[in-house]
Amino acid sequence: MASITQDLKFKQVVVEYSLKHGVTKAAVRYKKTRQWIYYWRRRYDGTIDSLRELSRRPKSHPNQHTEEELKLIVNMRRRNGKDGLVDFWVKLREKGYTRTIPALFRVMQRLGFFPKGKKKEKKYEPKPYEAMEYPGQRVQIDVKYVPQKCTKSMGEGTKLYQFTAIDEFSRKRYLGAYSDNSTYSAACFVKEVVRYFDFKIECIQTDNGQEFTKEYSANKNPNKPAKPTLFQKTLEELGIRHKQIRPYTPRHNGKVERSHRKDQTRFYDRHEFYSLEDFKAQLRRYNNEYNNFPTRPLGWLSPNEYLKKFYSQS
Repeated sequence: MASITQDLKFKQVVVEYSLKHGVTKAAVRYKKTRQWIYYWRRRYDGTIDSLRELSRRPKSHPNQHTEEELKLIVNMRRRNGKDGLVDFWVKLREKGYTRTIPALFRVMQRLGFFPKGKKKEKKYEPKPYEAMEYPGQRVQIDVKYVPQKCTKSMGEGTKLYQFTAIDEFSRKRYLGAYSDNSTYSAACFVKEVVRYFDFKIECIQTDNGQEFTKEYSANKNPNKPAKPTLFQKTLEELGIRHKQIRPYTPRHNGKVERSHRKDQTRFYDRHEFYSLEDFKAQLRRYNNEYNNFPTRPLGWLSPNEYLKKFYSQS
């Protein structure tokens, strides 16, 4: 039950006095205007709760979502229920939606698509990251294990791997499909990357997986330097510098790690593969879509558009 404040008690005293002795006398005695007393007399029904202030929040807003926009959001969400907020916003924009991402989030929260009340986890605050100045300055490479639910039609125990290369400057990616994650596959993949990208690669950054380096191998002699892998030999032949991130620190390869999380929701949660060739074909189509999809870090340009803009300005 709402509490009764001194303000409510004062209003009731003034109104009761005006009803008994008249509005003019009440105005003089309690130093209130006649209009103020008449207003609360109209509101007064004998209970003190009738003298409470009403909400002044507007019932509508000139820029609120229209019925057509709300209908578009509901219908699109029904067909794209697994999309994240940004991906969903981009698809809405293609249908003529003009609102901002925060506005979309608020209206979707009111519609019940995003539940309220979740506690925000304290985010890791990264140190300022070295920004690349041109394409090929540094390319991140990593391997993603394909979930077994995507390969169940190929037989139990089938393993597939996605090799990923992403240019840190333009976010352009190249994806390779392989049946193992050996250093031989890594060497073959880096040759494909060099052929695919239309710019010279100066440096390739990887984690310390055994497909890239034997420096942290359990069989390595601690008194001798690790022998270079076939992947490292291939990089040397191509004139590309190899940079390894700090052990057990995947966030240092953050761009490719984040792209793998997107791959899970955009691609692997929605597809199955019937053979290695089928996996390669579907991965090529997805890679082409990715390189033509607008992203926030690039000012809502796609990687291909961002490269085209860079070349036209330089």
